[in-house]
Amino acid sequence: MEGELMKAHQEMRAIRMAFADSIPDNETVRTSQSDDGYSSSVTAEMLTWCGIGKLVLFDYDKVELANMNRLFFQPHQCGLSKVDAAARTLTSINPDVVIETWNYNITTVDNFYNFMTVINTSGLKGGSVDLVLSCVDNFEARMAINAACNELNCKWFESGVSENALSGHIQFIIPGETACFGCAPPLVIASNIDEKTLKRDGVCAASLPTTMGILAGFFGSKCPKKLKKTPIHEDNEWEISLIYETTDIAEEDNAPELCQGLRQAYTAPETINSDDNLVSTSDLSLEELMAAMKTM
Repeated sequence: MEGELMKAHQEMRAIRMAFADSIPDNETVRTSQSDDGYSSSVTAEMLTWCGIGKLVLFDYDKVELANMNRLFFQPHQCGLSKVDAAARTLTSINPDVVIETWNYNITTVDNFYNFMTVINTSGLKGGSVDLVLSCVDNFEARMAINAACNELNCKWFESGVSENALSGHIQFIIPGETACFGCAPPLVIASNIDEKTLKRDGVCAASLPTTMGILAGFFGSKCPKKLKKTPIHEDNEWEISLIYETTDIAEEDNAPELCQGLRQAYTAPETINSDDNLVSTSDLSLEELMAAMKTM
C-alpha cells in the first residue's frame, strides 16, 4: 500500500510539473548563512516538492528553540546543524532529490574559495549549478555571494526581510546584464553603521511566518521559470499581460468621444437656459441695496 501511494504521489508531482519538464535536470544552491531560518528552508521544501534535481545547502548555524515559530524545524532537531536537519526533512519529502550540505561560514577566506568551487562543480552533470538563492541576513554574506556569482557568471536571487519582519524583497540578478548587489547597498551600510552592533547574543531577530512564507512563495514560483531552458512566452520575455475589465456599453448621443478602454460613469444633465431663472438687473448702488434690505 505504501509503495502504491508513493508511486501515485510521484505521478501527481510529475503532472503538476509538466509545464517545467526541465526542472528535474536542474540544480540550485541555497545559501542560508545564519539567515532568518524560514524563507530559505521553506523555499527548499517547495522546490523539493516540485522535484528539483539537486539542492546544495550552505549554513553554519544550529537549530534553536527560537526557530520553532518558522514551521520547518521541529523541537527534536534542536542542536543539529540547520543543513543536516533540513536535509533529513527534505529527503523524507522526496528521496529522488539529491541533497548536498555544507556546514561552514562562506565569508572566511578559505571557505569562500571552497564555496566558489562548489558552485562551479556541483551540478548534476559535473558543471556549474543553474541558480543560486541567497537567503542571508547580513551584508557580508550577501557581498560574498555577489562576488562569487560575478566571478562565475552565475544567475542568482537576492532576498531580505526587514528588521520588524513586516516586509521583504527579492531581486533577480544576472551578472553582466543587471546591476550587481554591490551597486545598491542597504541603508544601514550606506549610513556607515556596523550591522554587527544591531544584533545581541541570545536574541533572535523579529520573524513572522507570514512575511517569510510570502517570500518563499515568490522563490518557489520564480525558480521554475528561471530554470526552464526556454522562456514560457517566447514573444513576451517579461511575462507581462494586460487584462481588459471594461464592458461595452451604449454611448449616449451627446457623450463626447472617449479613448479606447474608457467609459462614462454617468451622463451629465443638460444645462437649462431659461429666462425665468434670471435675476433682473438694477441700477441701485451697493449702499442703496443694503439700506433697502434693512427696511424689510
